[in-house]
Amino acid sequence: MRNWLKYTLILFLFLVSCSAQEKNSGIQIDQQVIQDKDKSYQAQASEYCQIVLGAEQKDIYLPMLKGSRVGVITNQTGIIPGLEQDTHIVDALIEEKINVIKIFAPEHGFRGTADAGEIIKDGKDSKTGLPIVSLYGKNKKPTDAQIQDLDILLFDIQDVGVRFYTYISTLHYVMEAAAENGKQVIVLDRPNPNAHYIDGPILEKQHTTFVGMHPVPIVYGMTIGEYARMINGEKWLKNGIQANLQVVKLQNYNHLTEYILPVKPSPNLPNNQSIYLYPSLCFFEGTNVSEGRGTSQQFQIYGSPFLKNMNFNFTPEPNEGAKSPKHQGQICYGEDLSNFPKLNEINLDWILKAYKNNTHPTFFTNESGAFWLDKLAGTSDLRLQIEKGWTAEQIKAGWQKGLKDFEKTRQKYLLY
Repeated sequence: MRNWLKYTLILFLFLVSCSAQEKNSGIQIDQQVIQDKDKSYQAQASEYCQIVLGAEQKDIYLPMLKGSRVGVITNQTGIIPGLEQDTHIVDALIEEKINVIKIFAPEHGFRGTADAGEIIKDGKDSKTGLPIVSLYGKNKKPTDAQIQDLDILLFDIQDVGVRFYTYISTLHYVMEAAAENGKQVIVLDRPNPNAHYIDGPILEKQHTTFVGMHPVPIVYGMTIGEYARMINGEKWLKNGIQANLQVVKLQNYNHLTEYILPVKPSPNLPNNQSIYLYPSLCFFEGTNVSEGRGTSQQFQIYGSPFLKNMNFNFTPEPNEGAKSPKHQGQICYGEDLSNFPKLNEINLDWILKAYKNNTHPTFFTNESGAFWLDKLAGTSDLRLQIEKGWTAEQIKAGWQKGLKDFEKTRQKYLLY
């Protein structure tokens, strides 16, 4: 009888997971997630309900591309799953006789191996011979000359749903260039592994940079296709122009659907645990604390030589994606969070604990008169509140109005 009830529950939740629309009524979307002792219900449902990526739906987008000159904005995550082997979107398009003219590569490059912030150079793809144009080198926005020989810009990159993850900034500039030059943009949608909640301060205009271009919270709970619709609909492109945008939707997906990324989206996000912790641990990039770059547990551990009362330790050394890691060759003391439960909110406890236990005269890094934490947070309030000794609850209370206002904006552009 117990097994019958268990599988009936799983079947019911599977049907919910595969329904056409998710109705979100709160900032933390999955407050009522039902847990099995081994798996969440989303993971159980995924055994029966296969997510269909935008890139898999060739019957929808190939007719749009036939006879057109196409530029593809993608990287190593632009994979189409196959029974025997996966196929990269560029290779699939060429196999289908689509006239692909060039590839545009975001931060970390076409193969996704470059350090964060490392300048990417133009080049040529060794497999196809296609030219690769860097959007993280001389220019982050495609120039008029770079897209004049194109009709369509096809965007297929895996996002992780965090404002300071720069692929959405690349999306913005691609849409802006396309709108200015009368080109169409097609986004092949992919799931957001952090789509189950929204949290964080809303970015203030004076802190606008490439790591934060829009007035959204740090975790915004949207797929990249939904986010493109919001960029367009809210007229965030220069002078309020709008792109000719088409989103190829996911199938069998909602914002609670568990999704394990088949390819790491960048060198220092090697697995889903790092992706879940990234919104909370990336704050350390604006401090003297290492977030695990230069180890095999990037964004799953943190520490520095200057933290006291911390039992865990590690030593950063150069590796892929971290050629010169912070505190290279020095023993760092901190915490191992690799087994921490999946987060449904940004966790401020770790940066507050590190600040309290810091023994170095300078905790926040100030480069050329600008605090990097302010750029990441999108506000100077977080840094000042930490310095004043505010609790996590006090800090987060100040985020709530902005989150509620954003939630109303977000609702207009949801597809799932």
